[in-house]
Amino acid sequence: MNRYPLWKYAILLLALLIGTIYTLPNVFGEAPAVQVSSAKVTMKVDQALSARIEKALADAQIKPDFVQLEGNSIKARFGDLDTQIKAKEAINKAINADPAEPSYIVALNLLSRSPQWLSKLHAFPMYLGLDLRGGVHFLMQVDMKSALTKKAESLTGDARTMLRDKNIRHAGISRDGNSVVIAFREEAVRKQAEDLLSEQLPDVQWTPSNDGLDLRLTGALKPKAEIAVQEAALNQNITTLHNRVNELGVSEPVIQKQGRDRVVVQLPGVQDTAKAKDIIGRTATLELRMVDDGAEAQAALSGSGPVPFGTERFIDRGFGPIIVKRQVVLTGENLTDAQPGFDENQQPSVDLTLDAKGARIMKDMSRENIGKRMAIILFEKGKGEVVTAPVIRSELSGGRVKISGAMTTQEANDTALLLRAGSLAAPMEIVEEKTVGPSLGKENIEKGILSVTWGFVAVAVFMSVYYMLFGLFSSLALGFNLLLLVAVLSMLQATLSLPGIAAIALVLGMAIDSNVLINERIREELRAGMAPQAAINIGYERAFATILDSNVTTLIAGLALLAFGSGPVKGFAIVHCLGILTSMFSSVMFSRALVNLWYGRQKKLKSLSIGQIWKPESEAEQPAAK
Repeated sequence: MNRYPLWKYAILLLALLIGTIYTLPNVFGEAPAVQVSSAKVTMKVDQALSARIEKALADAQIKPDFVQLEGNSIKARFGDLDTQIKAKEAINKAINADPAEPSYIVALNLLSRSPQWLSKLHAFPMYLGLDLRGGVHFLMQVDMKSALTKKAESLTGDARTMLRDKNIRHAGISRDGNSVVIAFREEAVRKQAEDLLSEQLPDVQWTPSNDGLDLRLTGALKPKAEIAVQEAALNQNITTLHNRVNELGVSEPVIQKQGRDRVVVQLPGVQDTAKAKDIIGRTATLELRMVDDGAEAQAALSGSGPVPFGTERFIDRGFGPIIVKRQVVLTGENLTDAQPGFDENQQPSVDLTLDAKGARIMKDMSRENIGKRMAIILFEKGKGEVVTAPVIRSELSGGRVKISGAMTTQEANDTALLLRAGSLAAPMEIVEEKTVGPSLGKENIEKGILSVTWGFVAVAVFMSVYYMLFGLFSSLALGFNLLLLVAVLSMLQATLSLPGIAAIALVLGMAIDSNVLINERIREELRAGMAPQAAINIGYERAFATILDSNVTTLIAGLALLAFGSGPVKGFAIVHCLGILTSMFSSVMFSRALVNLWYGRQKKLKSLSIGQIWKPESEAEQPAAK
């Protein structure tokens, strides 16, 4: 009756083992570390750089715990803060020849102290939020006026192209603020242009007006379109910031919108505010220009002549100096995607996808420049570098461009990554900045752990006193629930914050409620005169429906917080929902397993250690209970 089959015990032992393994990394804490990442998107972080860092540390007689390449950064862990500072100086001196223009960012960071064998099992500690780990917080204001101005400039160009394609003559197109103003000499022509533009640009409200003898057609974005432009600019900025921060390996950054024109950026673990500003300020812009291969340009490259008028000198990262015309053909705004691939000869290539405007411009430009080179330039912090300069072999139509040539598969991947690194849709400025020091974060962690520990101890003592042995089983099940919850959060690499710790404390109180229902149900059955073995079985079976109902209703509330909340509320909801699910498993299955192990094989069981069983005086005597 009260015996589990062997496979159920095996599941519980496996869950206990997995829970222990994935909880362990959170016990070891964090150690000082130095993180090296690229300061320029054209600089590689690879094993060769890792070897240089190891040599620099050895020359400085600094012994790290380890130096390893992780993603797009190299991390070195040290035993104490003094060694961390010395290591940063030694590494910076070794890999950055020019401190005024560093090729790599050398930043202070924190890494887990957990042993390597746990890392090989992919057992990592939970990420800690800004309030627990320390770090920097920025509130950034997006310049929406600039986004609307840029859109108006784009509409001006689109209108000019549409009228030219349909041979509709006008007396000039200009931009007045965020509006497009087109002048005409004939009313019929203006009407024709209004019909065309209203059909082709439905987001623009076109209004005819007269200024003396001049006939004008003024176009302005509709209110809904303005909001859409602002939202698109905000979302693009968030995506760009994510790309930049993720490439630098900042642990679990928080980048989210606040209102219609603000972005919150939180970088946990970053100890240097100046470095953090550098991280979020690294936004690249992309331009496509034609290469000047004329005699004057060649003379300039050889050093025998000046740079021709209307051109600039850049560095091609693969082939050295190159002369490029100043006129911009396309920008990164027209590039929607860049992926590595293979050409018709199965050679590595980069496949570009352009938007409609970019495809139209590329078709016209390529038709007129077959056999000439086109440079793709990446600008960062005001300085440009040529990523690649392929030769135009034929007319490029359809919005898809394939770049191929003397490149390896890795170079194709790197080039595609560089081209995907987008630019900001609108400028941003920091309007609020605050730093949470590691000492304050450590204090928050200690207080959070104390609150959970004392809450657990208080519940365990009460249950053991009130329900005796069954209370001890309930307390062990509660500990198993806490172990599973921390393990699941670690496996999901969730971010734990102060609201998350509050949710853990709340989950402990809610989880024990299930065992209270079970214990009271068993007491009721004993009070009714049922045999102890039958009381255990019936108590667990009948209490399960009540436990399920109460947990489902609580889970619905948690899911509502998860769906509609943000920031700290969302963090609380995630822990809350996971805690409900783990408590269903631990309070019912794990505690029943303990009871079955203790009482299940006792055939002539006469009493249960479940505390005092109160009964009405009119009832017959119940089975004895300790």
